Amino acid sequence: MLFSYNWLQSFFSQKLPEPRKLAEILTMHSFETEKPKKKGKDWVFDIDVLPNRASDCFSHIGIARELAVLLKSKIRIPKPKLKEDKKLKIKDFLKVEVKDKNACSRYSARMVFNVKVGPSPKWMQERLKICGLRPINNIVDIANYVMLETGQPLHAFDFEKIENATGSKVKTIIVRKAKQKEEIVTLDGKKYDLDNDVLVIADKKTPLAIAGIKGGKLAEIDKNTKIVVLEAANFNLHRIRKSSRKLNLKTDASWRFEHGIDPNLTEQALTRAASLIQEIAKGKIAKGMVDIYPKKVIPKKIRLNLDYVKSLLGTKISKKEIISILKRLEFRVKDLNSVLWVTIPTRRLDLSLPEDLIEEIGRIYGYENIAPKMPIVPIYPPKENKTLLWEKKIKEIMKAMGFTEVYLYSFISEKDKELFSISENSEGILKDWQLIEIKNPVSSNTKYLRPSLLPNLLKIVKENEKKKKRIKIFEIGKIYLKNPDKLPQQKVKERKMLVGIVSGRDKFYELKGATESLFEKLGIVDIFFDPFQIFPEESPLVFWEKNTSAEIRERQGDIKLGFLGRIKKEILDFYQITNEVYGFEIDFEKLIELAEEEHEYKAPSPYPEVIRDIAVLVPVKTLAGEVIEKIHLAGGNLIRDVEVFDIYQGAPLPPEKKNLAFHIIFQAQDRTLTSEEVDKIMKRITEELEKNVQWQVRQQ
Repeated sequence: MLFSYNWLQSFFSQKLPEPRKLAEILTMHSFETEKPKKKGKDWVFDIDVLPNRASDCFSHIGIARELAVLLKSKIRIPKPKLKEDKKLKIKDFLKVEVKDKNACSRYSARMVFNVKVGPSPKWMQERLKICGLRPINNIVDIANYVMLETGQPLHAFDFEKIENATGSKVKTIIVRKAKQKEEIVTLDGKKYDLDNDVLVIADKKTPLAIAGIKGGKLAEIDKNTKIVVLEAANFNLHRIRKSSRKLNLKTDASWRFEHGIDPNLTEQALTRAASLIQEIAKGKIAKGMVDIYPKKVIPKKIRLNLDYVKSLLGTKISKKEIISILKRLEFRVKDLNSVLWVTIPTRRLDLSLPEDLIEEIGRIYGYENIAPKMPIVPIYPPKENKTLLWEKKIKEIMKAMGFTEVYLYSFISEKDKELFSISENSEGILKDWQLIEIKNPVSSNTKYLRPSLLPNLLKIVKENEKKKKRIKIFEIGKIYLKNPDKLPQQKVKERKMLVGIVSGRDKFYELKGATESLFEKLGIVDIFFDPFQIFPEESPLVFWEKNTSAEIRERQGDIKLGFLGRIKKEILDFYQITNEVYGFEIDFEKLIELAEEEHEYKAPSPYPEVIRDIAVLVPVKTLAGEVIEKIHLAGGNLIRDVEVFDIYQGAPLPPEKKNLAFHIIFQAQDRTLTSEEVDKIMKRITEELEKNVQWQVRQQ
């Protein structure tokens, strides 16, 4: 925003620092200011006023107040010399109706009679030009000048051009919503189509101006104008911003209203403008002012704890200095020893909290005067940090096992939705209503939030299988489902998952070994792989081939961690993947919960282990994990481990059968096991296994 150096100087009796030095002071303490430029006998400042300070610093008086604080100087704000004509009373000529008080919190107006419209004084024209405005005539220029001086936009109407349907000499100005398809021609001759979203200033028949944005041609000031109605209002910033965007119309007035203005500024600006019109255009000011102000804004009070000031700024500023800074900012201060009650002028819309005041104290005191210090505070790692640490460890383990990490988008495409119809009759298939659709997707490829990490991982396999025979990748990320409880505050159910996939033939046991290694390195020991049983709430998509899949469970707490297995051929065909693909899907949060638990250390047994082998003939669909589970149940605590060492299918075995061979490792913590003890347990295991009529123990 452009400001005049000479204009700013007019507010001070003492000489301001030279322009470049002044720009440096403003940059250090208030707003970034570009290098001043010489223009005639003046200097132009381009000051980047922060949006939160628009209410008090989109004006020359506002910047002058800042300089007065920084330079510890007194500011001289012009005092209007207003002389009202007692014979002319505004109530006899003008009435104002505000139909929408939410959109217009204050509307003030004055009237000036017998004005002489002509060019404005040279000094005024020069100041307007410096700030980027074109001089028009003395009345319009005064309105613009006062806006630049005070920050309050004003507008002038030709009173005689205002229509009055009743024929009475009292004319009515109405603040209302525009009617649908209503039109207005603005001062620059452009026509705008209006609707109910746009606020207008109107007479009884027609809009006279687009409220807070631009005046209309109908009641413009021209050389024949004799009676002027001056308005200064306060409009809802959201309404003005919306109207400005809808009409694609930005003005100096709309820019100020969009950032918020103090409602108490209207009277000050009106009085200043009327005084200048009286002085320059020789007008007579009607007695009184129309002022619609139903809900007055009063100054805020903030309680400021001096210990908190020291704590937040990290340095001790004396109480005397703090009070001095606050008073220079024109705040009223009540001293209550360690606490100050500070009353804030209504123009400072940006201040409402103690922290806001402390920021003001810090910037005026000078951040360069506050020595940088490292904060001395106890640091406790939050839960999120623990999660990150475990995530880092898991990633390191996965990479050490030869997996490559990938980062993929959290969306799936419209085409991916077709996956849900592939296994229509499968228990647990994800229903369409569970998918979360993006309201405004960038494209059809990002239409839904992903309910699983697997679809996008499979796309990676498709893109790379022509170049690489074997693909081994993993991802840690969130999946999203609609919350079945349908709670308003938790519409989306999020879950963090660890998913890995390997391409190639017969990779089930390789992937199983990788997951077992992961659990072991995380200190999770009591894990087993259960025959596949799909749970809709745990695996939203049926990706797994039932005959070659298992559920990953923790034995003691019976916690379902996820799934491991071969991806269905129908799914692979959908993505045009030619190779076999195996994968695992693990609930990350459950995984780190188990990893965080304290595990009791057990010293290795000093007594020798005893190894017996057993082979079992089972149907081809039977999983080794089912047999291992039965062996553990029958053998009890003396079984330390059960390992698969051979799987055979083919002649001379029947085509519907396969042979599973296991090492059973026995070991006690307190003694050496005898052959008789082990024989009894093996007999019990055989009996337990052969309870299933389709299983046959072949040797032991």
